[in-house]
Amino acid sequence: MAQCLPYICHCPAKINVRLKVVGKREDGYHDLESIMVPVGLCDRLEFYQASKGRTTLKCTGRLLPPPEENLVYAAAREFFSASGIEPGIEIRLQKKIPVAAGLGGGSSNAAFTLTALNEIFDHPLPFKTLKGLARRLGADVPFFLRPTPSLARGIGDVLTPIENWPSFWYVIVVPPIQVSTSWAYSQLKLELTKSPISDILKGLRKEDFQVSLLLENDLESVTVQRHPEIEEIKRHLIETGAEGALMSGSGPSVFGLFLDRDMARKAADALKRTQKGEVFIVTQWEAERSNKKSAAGVSSSGKTRAFGARIRRFESSHPSHFLCGNEPES
Repeated sequence: MAQCLPYICHCPAKINVRLKVVGKREDGYHDLESIMVPVGLCDRLEFYQASKGRTTLKCTGRLLPPPEENLVYAAAREFFSASGIEPGIEIRLQKKIPVAAGLGGGSSNAAFTLTALNEIFDHPLPFKTLKGLARRLGADVPFFLRPTPSLARGIGDVLTPIENWPSFWYVIVVPPIQVSTSWAYSQLKLELTKSPISDILKGLRKEDFQVSLLLENDLESVTVQRHPEIEEIKRHLIETGAEGALMSGSGPSVFGLFLDRDMARKAADALKRTQKGEVFIVTQWEAERSNKKSAAGVSSSGKTRAFGARIRRFESSHPSHFLCGNEPES
């Protein structure tokens, strides 16, 4: 092993700031045009040495399926099969990201398992092979191999990083309901329209960019029909100062975008009082700062700097949660 054990990493959630369904494939998947952003709400993975020939997984924090049905276990199996290395690892997953919420927690866990094992065992697999394994595990998994704001095409695995992503505070609300991704896509009435994504991305560089031009999710109308509380949460976010609000993925998570930290905190407090679900305040996740409480890009007043600034601060509005391995601020 190239890395001493235990090996610990934090796996971020993601939000879909835009999700357009642009076609249906013969294999049953849909072609997408999506913008995904990793955010500082994280699960924790720990890797320990175990008896040769064994891969074990222990999960805490949230209710999950049996370990053998978990994507972490599947990712470890794929890694050892592809690398030819004999297993001998114990994995512990501390789950903070809400499950089946449109935040990509399982996909993130799978991708970070692949990259962690590859590092632990001295990089036996090139990135191209890892990406192939990730694609087999799930459409969102390749994004988390190198999580950075990206335009995702194909089934979500053709990724183009977006430079200078705007600095936002995100208030995420997760109502206590679950939405099946396959159900949401099955209910979608596909109306193919041309998406002006190139013009939208160019507009990100402008100081007067309108957030409303960016936010769109084709699955939202489907999910809202069954769960109208999603629309209510969006309305609350807008009324409390969000620049815009949208459902992430197939839901049920909803996020609001804020330019001001204090406004985001007030909105989170207001949403908590409605008891509509768990509430988190996060910013963009970045690997090199995911374990530090620095606030680069944030002024003393808590206001974000120009759109090009990169904010690395994260916090939770719920005292029982920590994000990316750090205790929340009081």
